[in-house]
Amino acid sequence: MTRAGTPFGERGGWIRGGLDLAAGRFPRFVFGGDVGDLLPVFHFHDETRGDLESKFQYLSENGYHAVTADEIGAYVRRQRRLPERSVALCFDDAWASVWTNAGPLLRRYRLRAIVYAIPGRMTDARACRPQDSGSERFESPFMTWPELRALAAEGTIDVQSHTLTHAMVFTSRALVGFVQPGYDRTPLLARPLLSENEGVPSFVTESDLGAPLYEQRSRMSDGLRMRPSLGAHEACVRLVRSEGSARFFSEPNWRQRLDAIVQSEGDSRPLESADEHRRTIERELDAARSCLNERLGAGRVNHVCLPWGVSGKCTELALKRLGFATAVANRMTGVHAVRPGDDPHWLKRLPNRYIYRLPGRGRRWWFLEQR
Repeated sequence: MTRAGTPFGERGGWIRGGLDLAAGRFPRFVFGGDVGDLLPVFHFHDETRGDLESKFQYLSENGYHAVTADEIGAYVRRQRRLPERSVALCFDDAWASVWTNAGPLLRRYRLRAIVYAIPGRMTDARACRPQDSGSERFESPFMTWPELRALAAEGTIDVQSHTLTHAMVFTSRALVGFVQPGYDRTPLLARPLLSENEGVPSFVTESDLGAPLYEQRSRMSDGLRMRPSLGAHEACVRLVRSEGSARFFSEPNWRQRLDAIVQSEGDSRPLESADEHRRTIERELDAARSCLNERLGAGRVNHVCLPWGVSGKCTELALKRLGFATAVANRMTGVHAVRPGDDPHWLKRLPNRYIYRLPGRGRRWWFLEQR
């Protein structure tokens, strides 16, 4: 995925991390200090049981208490105090491992997590999968609706929104490459949106060998979406498939041939309008909240974590219009933790490896944690 057309504020990586370090954006407890009035908020994704258990055990043995999204919102607005040694444990995307790995451990250590789910990516099922399945891979990489409901009903997780589809979109006609063998290593949620048929999204996949790729940004950014030519997409994929799929890319002129198809099949449709952009962002936020509340049979979903921490002016305004209590979104200023008085629509977090930097028995030194 190219970063050429992506504003620096929307990028991660070691350069951004180094700047955050130099700018003093890491809370002092990371370097051996105390927590003070900060609420440390840690994010997780698709985690192994072994890695989770050591962190949950550290929290439990040192008397830490995990809070909900509503409690974070009230704390930021100075409407309530939190118990000493409070933290927030946030699982993004609602991967199946939240059900198989995190759920049993949260229960064992009497902790509670906030799970930011993507309803547009989830599937139904007749029953929950076994929770003792270890590292087994399932047809759906995400939790199913019965699993999400089960953990929410027992109070193990606080379900909130991660937008409707968690989409990357093309934002320029600048061609940056084509889908090649090895695209399966591209993270699932970083594969861009191709089209939407009656509201059902279709994404570029590893089977689309030869498909053109353009500059892309988060759907929740201020980047206006470019709808790619489906004719060019289908013609490129068809050519590659007819000439041996992966073998096609061993030909010396493969790039020129695909470039020629894009040139001949491309069209001149404009980027989406500002009004289309606003409506799409509002749908990503509002439809996700409505779906989760309806499916869970509760009205507690009113918080959102924005994919990749990316927000723009349009998203910020939409959050306020729609009445969202909080949003997790990164920006170039502020500390990577939550403080009373912070802007509730720009809350920041830390990777979960920094759990070991919290004060307590067995605390790890900062320089050891960076290895």
